Amino acid sequence: MIVGLKGTIEYKEPAFVHVEVSGVLYEVFISLRTFSALPSGEVKLFISHIIREDAQLLFGFLDKSEKALFMRLLKINGVGPKVAMAICSTYTPSQFATVINNKDIKAVQKVPGIGPKSAGRILVELNGFDEEMLLSSSSSPQTKAFNEASEALESLGFTKTAITKALSACESSDTATLVKEALRLLQTL
Repeated sequence: MIVGLKGTIEYKEPAFVHVEVSGVLYEVFISLRTFSALPSGEVKLFISHIIREDAQLLFGFLDKSEKALFMRLLKINGVGPKVAMAICSTYTPSQFATVINNKDIKAVQKVPGIGPKSAGRILVELNGFDEEMLLSSSSSPQTKAFNEASEALESLGFTKTAITKALSACESSDTATLVKEALRLLQTL
Protein backbone atom coordinates (compact mmCIF):
# COMPACT_ATOMS: atom_id res chain seq x y z
CA MET A 1 0.00 0.00 0.00
CA ILE A 2 1.41 3.39 -1.02
CA VAL A 3 0.86 6.03 1.70
CA GLY A 4 3.15 8.80 0.47
CA LEU A 5 5.26 9.96 -2.44
CA LYS A 6 8.21 12.31 -2.48
CA GLY A 7 9.48 13.28 -5.89
CA THR A 8 9.55 15.76 -8.74
CA ILE A 9 6.48 17.01 -10.57
CA GLU A 10 6.86 16.16 -14.25
CA TYR A 11 3.42 17.26 -15.45
CA LYS A 12 0.38 18.77 -13.78
CA GLU A 13 -3.24 19.53 -14.56
CA PRO A 14 -6.00 20.64 -12.17
CA ALA A 15 -7.23 17.05 -11.72
CA PHE A 16 -3.93 15.14 -11.57
CA VAL A 17 -0.14 15.32 -11.47
CA HIS A 18 2.62 13.05 -12.70
CA VAL A 19 5.23 12.62 -9.98
CA GLU A 20 8.61 11.08 -10.80
CA VAL A 21 10.02 9.05 -7.90
CA SER A 22 13.36 7.29 -8.46
CA GLY A 23 12.75 6.84 -12.17
CA VAL A 24 9.12 5.72 -11.83
CA LEU A 25 6.33 8.08 -12.95
CA TYR A 26 3.11 7.96 -10.88
CA GLU A 27 -0.21 9.50 -11.87
CA VAL A 28 -1.80 11.01 -8.76
CA PHE A 29 -5.30 12.50 -8.71
CA ILE A 30 -5.50 15.72 -6.69
CA SER A 31 -8.08 18.24 -5.51
CA LEU A 32 -8.20 21.78 -6.88
CA ARG A 33 -6.98 23.05 -3.50
CA THR A 34 -3.92 20.80 -3.67
CA PHE A 35 -3.31 21.86 -7.28
CA SER A 36 -3.31 25.55 -6.38
CA ALA A 37 -0.89 24.95 -3.47
CA LEU A 38 1.53 22.68 -5.34
CA PRO A 39 5.12 23.90 -5.35
CA SER A 40 7.12 23.67 -8.54
CA GLY A 41 9.79 21.00 -8.51
CA GLU A 42 10.00 18.61 -5.57
CA VAL A 43 6.81 17.70 -3.71
CA LYS A 44 5.72 15.42 -0.87
CA LEU A 45 2.19 14.06 -1.12
CA PHE A 46 0.15 12.04 1.35
CA ILE A 47 -1.42 9.26 -0.71
CA SER A 48 -4.67 7.35 -0.53
CA HIS A 49 -4.13 4.16 -2.55
CA ILE A 50 -7.40 2.69 -3.81
CA ILE A 51 -7.29 -0.78 -5.36
CA ARG A 52 -10.20 -1.95 -7.49
CA GLU A 53 -10.68 -4.87 -9.87
CA ASP A 54 -9.93 -2.74 -12.91
CA ALA A 55 -7.52 -0.11 -11.55
CA GLN A 56 -5.14 1.02 -8.85
CA LEU A 57 -5.72 4.71 -8.18
CA LEU A 58 -3.56 7.16 -6.24
CA PHE A 59 -5.12 10.26 -4.67
CA GLY A 60 -2.67 12.81 -3.33
CA PHE A 61 -2.92 15.54 -0.69
CA LEU A 62 -0.47 18.13 0.63
CA ASP A 63 -2.27 18.20 3.98
CA LYS A 64 -2.98 15.24 6.30
CA SER A 65 -6.33 16.67 7.35
CA GLU A 66 -7.49 16.79 3.72
CA LYS A 67 -6.50 13.13 3.34
CA ALA A 68 -8.38 12.30 6.56
CA LEU A 69 -11.49 14.03 5.22
CA PHE A 70 -11.19 12.16 1.91
CA MET A 71 -10.79 8.78 3.65
CA ARG A 72 -13.74 9.47 5.97
CA LEU A 73 -15.95 10.47 3.02
CA LEU A 74 -15.16 7.19 1.22
CA LYS A 75 -16.72 5.27 4.13
CA ILE A 76 -20.13 6.80 3.35
CA ASN A 77 -22.41 4.62 1.24
CA GLY A 78 -22.80 6.19 -2.21
CA VAL A 79 -19.75 8.45 -1.96
CA GLY A 80 -16.91 7.40 -4.22
CA PRO A 81 -13.51 8.91 -4.89
CA LYS A 82 -14.85 11.41 -7.46
CA VAL A 83 -17.45 12.89 -5.09
CA ALA A 84 -14.99 12.85 -2.16
CA MET A 85 -12.43 14.69 -4.31
CA ALA A 86 -15.12 17.20 -5.38
CA ILE A 87 -15.81 17.94 -1.70
CA CYS A 88 -12.07 18.36 -1.03
CA SER A 89 -11.89 20.71 -4.04
CA THR A 90 -14.82 22.79 -2.81
CA TYR A 91 -14.05 23.07 0.92
CA THR A 92 -11.01 22.95 3.18
CA PRO A 93 -11.35 20.36 5.96
CA SER A 94 -12.06 23.07 8.55
CA GLN A 95 -14.67 24.73 6.30
CA PHE A 96 -16.35 21.38 5.72
CA ALA A 97 -16.27 20.66 9.46
CA THR A 98 -18.13 23.96 9.96
CA VAL A 99 -20.68 22.94 7.29
CA ILE A 100 -21.22 19.62 9.09
CA ASN A 101 -21.45 21.33 12.49
CA ASN A 102 -24.05 23.79 11.17
CA LYS A 103 -25.94 20.96 9.38
CA ASP A 104 -25.94 23.19 6.26
CA ILE A 105 -27.50 20.95 3.60
CA LYS A 106 -27.43 23.77 1.00
CA ALA A 107 -23.65 24.12 1.41
CA VAL A 108 -23.19 20.37 0.88
CA GLN A 109 -25.37 20.55 -2.25
CA LYS A 110 -23.04 23.22 -3.72
CA VAL A 111 -20.53 20.44 -4.36
CA PRO A 112 -20.79 19.17 -7.97
CA GLY A 113 -22.39 15.72 -8.10
CA ILE A 114 -24.26 15.92 -4.78
CA GLY A 115 -28.04 16.14 -4.70
CA PRO A 116 -30.41 16.59 -1.76
CA LYS A 117 -30.54 12.88 -0.88
CA SER A 118 -26.74 12.46 -0.88
CA ALA A 119 -26.27 15.73 1.02
CA GLY A 120 -28.62 14.53 3.76
CA ARG A 121 -26.83 11.17 4.00
CA ILE A 122 -23.43 12.90 4.22
CA LEU A 123 -24.63 15.19 7.03
CA VAL A 124 -26.05 12.26 9.00
CA GLU A 125 -23.01 10.01 8.52
CA LEU A 126 -20.48 12.75 9.36
CA ASN A 127 -22.22 13.91 12.52
CA GLY A 128 -19.40 14.52 15.03
CA PHE A 129 -16.70 14.53 12.34
CA ASP A 130 -16.21 18.28 12.84
CA GLU A 131 -14.77 17.62 16.31
CA GLU A 132 -12.45 14.96 14.83
CA MET A 133 -11.19 17.51 12.28
CA LEU A 134 -10.56 20.14 14.94
CA LEU A 135 -8.71 17.64 17.14
CA SER A 136 -6.61 16.26 14.30
CA SER A 137 -5.51 19.72 13.20
CA SER A 138 -4.88 21.11 16.69
CA SER A 139 -1.13 20.61 16.42
CA SER A 140 -0.61 23.61 14.13
CA PRO A 141 0.15 26.99 15.76
CA GLN A 142 -2.57 28.71 13.72
CA THR A 143 -5.17 26.39 15.28
CA LYS A 144 -3.92 27.32 18.75
CA ALA A 145 -4.55 30.98 17.92
CA PHE A 146 -7.92 30.01 16.44
CA ASN A 147 -8.90 28.21 19.68
CA GLU A 148 -7.72 31.10 21.86
CA ALA A 149 -9.64 33.61 19.72
CA SER A 150 -12.71 31.37 19.89
CA GLU A 151 -12.53 31.26 23.69
CA ALA A 152 -12.12 35.05 23.87
CA LEU A 153 -15.14 35.64 21.63
CA GLU A 154 -17.17 33.08 23.56
CA SER A 155 -16.46 34.96 26.79
CA LEU A 156 -17.89 38.06 25.10
CA GLY A 157 -21.20 36.23 24.64
CA PHE A 158 -21.13 35.17 20.99
CA THR A 159 -22.49 31.75 19.98
CA LYS A 160 -20.10 28.98 18.88
CA THR A 161 -21.76 28.81 15.45
CA ALA A 162 -21.30 32.54 14.79
CA ILE A 163 -17.73 32.43 16.14
CA THR A 164 -16.74 29.49 13.93
CA LYS A 165 -18.29 31.13 10.88
CA ALA A 166 -16.48 34.42 11.53
CA LEU A 167 -13.11 32.87 12.39
CA SER A 168 -13.13 30.63 9.32
CA ALA A 169 -13.35 33.79 7.18
CA CYS A 170 -10.37 35.40 8.94
CA GLU A 171 -6.87 35.20 7.50
CA SER A 172 -4.67 36.19 10.47
CA SER A 173 -2.47 33.78 12.36
CA ASP A 174 -2.13 35.49 15.75
CA THR A 175 -4.81 35.56 18.41
CA ALA A 176 -5.20 39.33 18.84
CA THR A 177 -5.62 40.05 15.13
CA LEU A 178 -7.99 37.08 14.74
CA VAL A 179 -10.21 38.48 17.52
CA LYS A 180 -10.23 41.95 15.92
CA GLU A 181 -11.08 40.56 12.46
CA ALA A 182 -13.78 38.27 13.87
CA LEU A 183 -15.36 41.11 15.87
CA ARG A 184 -15.65 43.18 12.68
CA LEU A 185 -17.29 40.22 10.92
CA LEU A 186 -19.57 39.41 13.86
CA GLN A 187 -20.96 42.95 13.77
CA THR A 188 -22.18 42.34 10.21
CA LEU A 189 -23.70 38.88 10.91
